[in-house]
Amino acid sequence: MRYNHDTPMADPERIVASYLIETPLPVEKAAAALAGEQSSGTFVAVPGETEELKQRFAARVERITERETVNTPSLPGSRGGGTFHRAEVVVSWSVENMGFNLPTLVSTVQGNLYELSQFSGLKLMDLEVPSSFAQRFRGPKFGITGCRALTGVQNRPLIGTIIKPSIGLSPDETAELVSRLVEAGIDFIKDDELMADPPHSPFDRRVEAVMRVINAHAECTGKKVMYAFNISDELDAMLRHYEKVVQSGGTGAMISLNSVGLAAVKKVCDIGVLAIHGHRNGWGMLNRHPLLGIDFRAYQKIWRLAGVDQIHVNGIANKFWESDDSVVHSIESCLEPFLGGFAILPVVSSGQWGGQAPETYRRTKTVDLLYMAGGGIMAHPDGPAAGVRSLQKWWEAAVEGLTMEQAVGKYPELRKSMEKFGG
Repeated sequence: MRYNHDTPMADPERIVASYLIETPLPVEKAAAALAGEQSSGTFVAVPGETEELKQRFAARVERITERETVNTPSLPGSRGGGTFHRAEVVVSWSVENMGFNLPTLVSTVQGNLYELSQFSGLKLMDLEVPSSFAQRFRGPKFGITGCRALTGVQNRPLIGTIIKPSIGLSPDETAELVSRLVEAGIDFIKDDELMADPPHSPFDRRVEAVMRVINAHAECTGKKVMYAFNISDELDAMLRHYEKVVQSGGTGAMISLNSVGLAAVKKVCDIGVLAIHGHRNGWGMLNRHPLLGIDFRAYQKIWRLAGVDQIHVNGIANKFWESDDSVVHSIESCLEPFLGGFAILPVVSSGQWGGQAPETYRRTKTVDLLYMAGGGIMAHPDGPAAGVRSLQKWWEAAVEGLTMEQAVGKYPELRKSMEKFGG
């Protein structure tokens, strides 16, 4: 049976997931296997699996859109050969299957699907949840508007950096670097994902040293820089770290999302005092293959439900594998309303310096970004403070509609960063 794009969803209280699949089987048969595996079905009829139960709890294949066929499987292990069919498949489940339980929701829409031998490729592309989720999940406490309020930044991107070198600095050395950055007018600083609570920079001592600088600067200027301390750890330690940041007057914390897991992230986000910076390190293993894993559009919705306020999206002309088109798609996904709001701030990073700002703005037409440069600030020829000022000026030029070359022509002070990083 085929389903066309205009088929209405009969029951609004359903979870809807979209997949890109590749299979040696007839597409309808593979889609039915997907739906059966992730609901009431199994490979053989079992006692108790009545027609009434299946009607109530079985997943439904809502739509199939066939695409191209190929002669070589994308992934090993599928049973069958010859021709491999690709298709977009939309499947839905009753909310009654999992309730308002995020880990079970993820187990339902992903779960064992990637192991099924009926597929030589499978990727979760999008996810929709009914409006009732908005009553059960708060979503991001701060998001775009709240992060702007905490940092005092309006009508431009937040400019941020990462402490570099990533590891090795003592708490006092970190605080000295923070002092230079806040004096230069930076909006946001974060620990590297490799820096958490090591012997050479114990978490509590680092928080105390850094927040002395940030609090003193805020008292003098009225501007409190957001520092996202990396609280990633076992859950009890994360909660202790969170409280230490709160007691010290901090406004943000960072979590390595894929490392600590969905339930731990939601537990921390539910506290709702600090803005949570979601680092997606490990993202490549989830997305790099075009027919395996999860697309960012679905990924960021899961973390918005958990309550993350900021999330990494990579950057234009980045140092990693991801294309500019993929980065733009990720930014657009974050800025699309979800459940009527649930705003999340896209974090542009990865090999960034000011020269990518014009193309970033040209492609996205938004300043609702946290734009971060590590080496692009720290390695500026005139030092980190000049690196901060350079990024600010690059973004002024970007919003003016200038190209990289035009920006350097109009603002000669940008030439040094161009010469350092533009090659």
